[in-house]
This record gives sequence, structure tokens and C-alpha cells, in this order.
Amino acid sequence: MKFSFQALLLLFFILSSSICAQDETINANLQANTPANVIINADPNITKLIKTKFAESNKDTYKIQLYYGGLNKAHSVLSNFNAKFTDWPGKIEYETPNYKVWVGNFQTRLDADRALMKISKSFPHAFIFKPEK
Repeated sequence: MKFSFQALLLLFFILSSSICAQDETINANLQANTPANVIINADPNITKLIKTKFAESNKDTYKIQLYYGGLNKAHSVLSNFNAKFTDWPGKIEYETPNYKVWVGNFQTRLDADRALMKISKSFPHAFIFKPEK
């Protein structure tokens, strides 16, 4: 059985047009469907607990140091920081014979850099460091 070139060409166009029609049907079906909404009702304390647990277990983090010196000034710097910023926790660390004011527990250097950009407007001598394990 011999097929002519024109018959093969006609068969090719018929098959390709049916494939395109199926593509358009699939696209129309995808566009007609709306995304589903999922609502999760969870206690907000669970989120706090997870963040706290993750922060304690993951010691490979970055911090920002605001101050190094005497205890009275450290308390003053920490209270000043807490009044201006509530996004990051601050604490006083003791290293003989001075005190340090440390801020945050940033998982990545990028997170620490973003925070430093905001913090350095009020505390220009602040810097990022990675505590020793």
C-alpha cells in the first residue's frame, strides 16, 4: 500500500490539530478551577513554642552586638533597644569583667543583615557576629 506525500501531509495536519484542541481543553479546565483555601485553626502559643525550641536547639545562628562595657550602661542600652524594637529578643551576657548586649537569634546572615540595617540607625556601633559553640 503506497501513500502519497499529500496524504501523509493531510494526516499530519489532522493529527496536529486534534492535539492542539486537547491542549486548549486542558488549559480551559485549569483556568476554570479556583484554588482551594485551607484554614488551619491552631493555638498561637504553638507557634511561639516552635520558635523557642528551634532557637534553643539551633546554636548555629547569628547575633548582633550593641554594647560592650559596664553593667549599668548595658541595662540602659538594653531597655533603650527594647523600647524601640520588639521584633528581636535582647539579652545581657557577662564576659569578665564586662557585659555585652546581644540581640536576636538569626538563622541566616541575610536575616541578620536586614535587622542590622534597621538597628544601626539607632545603634551605629552595632555589628553582626556568630557566637562560638
